[in-house]
Amino acid sequence: MPTIQFSLNGAAMTVDADPDQTLLDVLRGRLGVTGAHFGCGAGECGACLVMVNDRAITSCDMPMWSVADRDVVTVEGLGTAGRPHALQRAFISEQAIQCGYCVSGILISAAALLKRNPSPTETEVRAALDRNLCRCGSHTRMVRAVLRAAAELAAS
Repeated sequence: MPTIQFSLNGAAMTVDADPDQTLLDVLRGRLGVTGAHFGCGAGECGACLVMVNDRAITSCDMPMWSVADRDVVTVEGLGTAGRPHALQRAFISEQAIQCGYCVSGILISAAALLKRNPSPTETEVRAALDRNLCRCGSHTRMVRAVLRAAAELAAS
C-alpha cells in the first residue's frame, strides 16, 4: 500500500492506505478521528465536511490521494474542551445543537467561511451553511451562533 503524507489538525501524518479509499474512512476507521460523520455517502449532506487547505470539503467522496501534502482540519482541530473555538462557544451559548449529527460539518463550513470572510452578513452565513442538512431545524440558531462567533473573533 502506498504511503500518504498530510497534516491532520496541525500534526504531520503518514498513513499506509489505498489511494482510492475515502478520507472519511481513514479518519474514522484508521485514525480514530470521529467528528466527521457518514451521512449520505455522496457529498450532498455535509455531515462529513472537513477543511482541506482552509476550504470545506466533503470527506465521504474524497480519495486519500487528493489529500497528499495538504492540511486537513476536522472539528477536533478547531478547539478543545479546555479552549473551545469561538464557533464552539457560540453554538453552546445560542443552544444551536440538538441531536448533533450535522454540527461538526456545520462548524467546519462556518470556520471555512470565517477564514475567507471574517465579517459575514446573515445572508452570507446562510449561503455558506446551505449545503449542510439539519433535520432538527436548528439553522436559525446556527446562523446566530456564526454571527456571534464572527463578532467575538473581530473583537479579539
